Amino acid sequence: QVQLVESGGGLVQAGGSLRLSCAVSGGTFSNFAMGWFRQAPGKEREFVGSISRHGSNSYIGTSVKGRFTISRDNAKNTASLQMNSLKPEDTAVYYCAALRTDYIGSYSADPSRYNYWGQGTQVTVSS
Repeated sequence: QVQLVESGGGLVQAGGSLRLSCAVSGGTFSNFAMGWFRQAPGKEREFVGSISRHGSNSYIGTSVKGRFTISRDNAKNTASLQMNSLKPEDTAVYYCAALRTDYIGSYSADPSRYNYWGQGTQVTVSS
């Protein structure tokens, strides 16, 4: 069974940085496009970024573009989200997700396409 475990969340001051990691087990990591989503209290889940199976394509959400970077290491079965210049409005639970796809260049901002999800990690940005 495929499992995703996020780590790296925490409390940081505005302007600071955090790096989230998502460790994937129980499947062939390179068969999955990976995505990051977040959800703040009282708000809908929001797309953050997605990366294709071998990292050739990626897409970052508008609200975090220029501050966040998504990457992956297929040798370590890990996807990462580097978050810089954090703002209080970035406070949320961050989730990684895996999308099983045969298309090597595929990535997606649509959460309904993802097959597996992690439990989430809390990111809190203080002002």
